[in-house]
Amino acid sequence: MRGAPLLAKNRQVVMRKIPEGFPSANDFEIITVEMPELGIGQMLLKTRWLTLDPYMRSGFMNEPNNRQSPIIGGTVSEVVESRSDRWRVGDLVVGYYGWQEYAVGSESDVQWSNPDMPNEKWDESLGPASTALGILGMTGYTAYQGLLNVAKVKADETVVVSAASGAVGQVVGQLAKIKRAQVIGIAGGPEKCAYCIDELGFDACIDYKGSRFVNELQQAATQGIDIYFENVGGDVLEAVIPLLNPGARVPICGFISHYNLMPTERRPTPLERLKSAGLPVLDKDGSREGFRFFSFSELAAQHPDAENALCEMSGWIKDGRLKYRESITSGIESCIPAFMGMLSGKNFGKTMVRL
Repeated sequence: MRGAPLLAKNRQVVMRKIPEGFPSANDFEIITVEMPELGIGQMLLKTRWLTLDPYMRSGFMNEPNNRQSPIIGGTVSEVVESRSDRWRVGDLVVGYYGWQEYAVGSESDVQWSNPDMPNEKWDESLGPASTALGILGMTGYTAYQGLLNVAKVKADETVVVSAASGAVGQVVGQLAKIKRAQVIGIAGGPEKCAYCIDELGFDACIDYKGSRFVNELQQAATQGIDIYFENVGGDVLEAVIPLLNPGARVPICGFISHYNLMPTERRPTPLERLKSAGLPVLDKDGSREGFRFFSFSELAAQHPDAENALCEMSGWIKDGRLKYRESITSGIESCIPAFMGMLSGKNFGKTMVRL
């Protein structure tokens, strides 16, 4: 159960100061700390994969009390020493231990501060360990919950998804195609748009950086928009609003174009903007039109619904109907540049670090 006792020095990425606007490398630092001895019920975890996500910028990094704390996020870790009856050396633990090389975990730890989401062992028959943080983890749950349970997509509807080549967007578009909807992606640059069409099977993808973006979106969505899956906000949302059909649903996952704004640059969030446009708040059961901010944990914390969704998506991957792409860098030192690259749109799919 235990494995040989290990004395580990742990490198962590922490915030040196709260970023003002777009983060810079000077906002972060890598520190080295000693690992404590394990207590009863604890295990020493070696991080194998960690995730970099936009929400970290809009939440954790804006809190002054989080300075000098490891950036919090999803991880897949290997148990290298254990004083727990539940966890054995070699087990892979899906948890929330953040940007660090090691962590001390316990049997009572939960993910995302949600007591309904305990740490879990990863079953590699479902997919590679990296997918536990991506298409078969928070990313996949987010796409599934927002499109299938919040928006309740139907065959032949027109679905538009922003950040279409990103971690969540690429899954949303493919799920919509599986449900026989028409899918229009919005992405930044010809390469990303070509990926969405040629590799993922979208019906169209519009480059929001192009000079004719608004006109091209109108031409692609000739029947209007029934579902807009919101990841971006800002000018993209402004182009979408006039095209929303009666009965349209707008699940709001995030709005990355707002996260790095200075206080003087603030503009209405998608929730504020859609309310001012006259859309009501979407009912929980999706019985009428409107918009709603939602969280992946609405699905991930529900059992057996979460397990059923996981198995369904794993099956779609195995039969080739659901594809994914990951942006992977290696080493704790790569967290900072990879995170800034993701915020500036340089990633394809889920952004992760392998340790």
